[in-house]
Amino acid sequence: MCIRDRKMIIMNESIDLENKIVDFIDSYYDLHGFLPSVRTIADGVGSNKSTVQRTTARLREEGILFDSNIGVVTQRIDKLQKDSVMVGLVGSVSCGPLTFAEQNISEYFTLPTSLVGKGEFFLLQASGDSMIGAGIDSGDLVLIKKQSTAEFGQIVVALVDNETTLKRLKKSKSTNEIYLHPENPDYNDIYLDSDLVIQGVAVKVLKDLL
Repeated sequence: MCIRDRKMIIMNESIDLENKIVDFIDSYYDLHGFLPSVRTIADGVGSNKSTVQRTTARLREEGILFDSNIGVVTQRIDKLQKDSVMVGLVGSVSCGPLTFAEQNISEYFTLPTSLVGKGEFFLLQASGDSMIGAGIDSGDLVLIKKQSTAEFGQIVVALVDNETTLKRLKKSKSTNEIYLHPENPDYNDIYLDSDLVIQGVAVKVLKDLL
């Protein structure tokens, strides 16, 4: 094979990867409502992180991908979503009482307003397997709407014995007792000895965001 033919093959492979990355970003955003990480893109197109980083940098130089207020996007996504909001990660659900002060926010994520909606929101990282039945796995980020009330059946962030927990809020039909229900049969319901302190309600589980 001559050098010219080899260069043509490499060029075609590069263009093919570029198209795959753009298509993957578009389809991932359509499915999840937020942008994929470099690692997720690499897995999705069958490449590695360093190659994806180099390719996306080249696409940005060529004006195919470009910076926006929600991250590096395709032209299609930018047309679909102009508005966004910064949401802070305030800790995990097993780290004690939540503190919303600026210095206690470990990281910010830019999420589209179509995903978040109206209100004040924060992110928690799930720890443990007590809510796997609700599709919340250990390490997942959970989008929480900050509020002090909730309806029975909703998944809430509650303060119990000075520890933060993520459970489904329920009420016993026979005794009218209010309790917190884990979505895993290996765990027991939590019946409350004191007043329930609700810090927020779960609205969406965000996987592969970190």
